Amino acid sequence: MKLTIVDNPLIKRDITYLRDKETREYQFRIALSRIAYCLAIEISKTFDIIDREVETPLEVTAGYKLRHQIVLVPVLRAGLSLVNSFIEMIPDAKVGHIGLQRDEETLLPVDYYYKAPKNLDVSKVIILDPMLATGGSASAAATFLKERGAKDIVMACLIASPEGVKKMNNDHPEVPVYTAQLDRELNDQGYILPGLGDAGDRTFGTL
Repeated sequence: MKLTIVDNPLIKRDITYLRDKETREYQFRIALSRIAYCLAIEISKTFDIIDREVETPLEVTAGYKLRHQIVLVPVLRAGLSLVNSFIEMIPDAKVGHIGLQRDEETLLPVDYYYKAPKNLDVSKVIILDPMLATGGSASAAATFLKERGAKDIVMACLIASPEGVKKMNNDHPEVPVYTAQLDRELNDQGYILPGLGDAGDRTFGTL
């Protein structure tokens, strides 16, 4: 499987904060942001760079810049919670948006909004969604982006289920998945167990 689990003691601590039903919204957002920084750093290891010169106060020396445009595509609305941390790490990144909502009966994604920068074909595109549950929304987002020219796509999430990872690997075997936690399974309603509940509701206080 194209799966990278970004794992360290700080992430383990913050995943525990996210799981705890007593964690308040502001605490949830802070812990989520810290994990997102770690994901951004790990994904950035795959970025190509090119040489450039830079003049220090003392002399001219070798430096670097990113070769490709980076495009962040949060899946609305929960994916918005990851954007700020990624933008802080990659301040010249562009941001698109995909609106997908899950039909609670069929568990299939239904799209209602799309807006993305141009030149996806020469960009590294990072799909942002805190929960990779059934994989339906992530797979639909990847398909949507491919249809609009994207060729280099990465998926970033906080928590993934084995079922979601399997679907992404089956539908989009070239798309690597980065997560902070691979959980046990899905329940009958398509929620991750043990999970952390609805990431969007817990981030935005709409429980």
